[in-house]
Formats: sequence, structure tokens, C-alpha cells
Amino acid sequence: MDAAIILISVFAIFIPALMLPGPDFVAVVRTSMTKGTSAGLLTTLGVTAGLGLYASLSLLGLSAILVEYQWLTWLVRILGGSYLIYLGIKLVFTKPQAINVSGGAPQRGLHPCLFGFLVTMTNPKAIVLFASVFATAITDTTPVWLMGVMIGLVMTSSLVWYSLVSLFMSSTPVIMRFQNARHWIERAAGVCFVAIGGRILSDAPNPVAP
Repeated sequence: MDAAIILISVFAIFIPALMLPGPDFVAVVRTSMTKGTSAGLLTTLGVTAGLGLYASLSLLGLSAILVEYQWLTWLVRILGGSYLIYLGIKLVFTKPQAINVSGGAPQRGLHPCLFGFLVTMTNPKAIVLFASVFATAITDTTPVWLMGVMIGLVMTSSLVWYSLVSLFMSSTPVIMRFQNARHWIERAAGVCFVAIGGRILSDAPNPVAP
């Protein structure tokens, strides 16, 4: 298959999926609005690193492993959904903190970059996307340079999109408008994580089903 056709067919699905609100989006918005620009961009880096790793793994045969071992898919969904629920509960009960509008040093707690990375790595829908779309577009004859380009485009798309989201959500007008609601922003993000995690758990396939 022609390289241009592969790229167009794959990214025609990936770009809209990237822009749809999900755990990664919630993580970037929450961190940007409650901890400032610097933390939001660090979360973006973490999310981008996670997506890049998933893209690399999918092109190296992750989909074949998940198809062969259905229990592994189930385990990933259970662990991922449970972790998102755990993060959500922590955010719901978090204590109010001042917003870091200046973009200085991140506040205490889980490092924003690590936070973004963990949210992405525990998002089973990212695994399904890469395993079903990216891996199936690759054959034994696909050149290594094309796979490298695909990984690079994944990371570039993520970095650009979530950086724009972070810069907008951490801008002074937005922060000032929601200054008195920052604690509720944390709680709203927590509820979103719990809801997404619960949906992932409910959709987890039965590993013993035929």
C-alpha cells in the first residue's frame, strides 16, 4: 500500500479520536486550570510520551499479542479503569489550592508530567485505538521509516493539540473567570475520571467467555 494512503487512512481516524474529550483531555484541562500553564504543558508532555509509546508498541505487534491473549486485554481494562477511578476519587476529595497562573514550579503531589503519562498509559481505549487502527495498517513489507513517521506524527499531533488546550485553559482570562470555582473544577475532573473508569470496567470483556 502507498505510504500516503496509509498515513491518510490512519490519521483520518486518529486526529478526530485525539480531539474527542477523554481521560487525556480531562487531565490536561484539569492541570492547566488548577496548577497553571507550566504544569499543563508538563502534563501535555506526559500524555504525548504515553501516546508515542503506545504507537511504538502497536507497530511492534501489540495487537497480535492482545488478540492471542484475551485475558491480557481484560486485565489492562480492569487495571486501567480502576486507576482512573482511583485518580477521580482523589480529585473529588482534594483540598483547595491556589492556582499557579505565573507558570512557576509545579505544586506538591504527583508530578504533572508523570500524571499525564500515567493517565494515558491506563487508558484502555488508547490501546484499542492503536492496536486496531495503527497495527492493522502495517504489513511485513512496511518500511521502518514509515513507521517512524507515524510515531512522529502521533507525538506531534498530541503535542500541538494538547498544548493549545493547555495554553487556552491556563490563560489569565479563563483563570480569572473560574478563580472562585477552581475547587469545583478539581471535583468535576474527578467525577469525569470516575465515570470514564466505571464505563471502562463495565465494558471489559469476560476473559473466560468463548
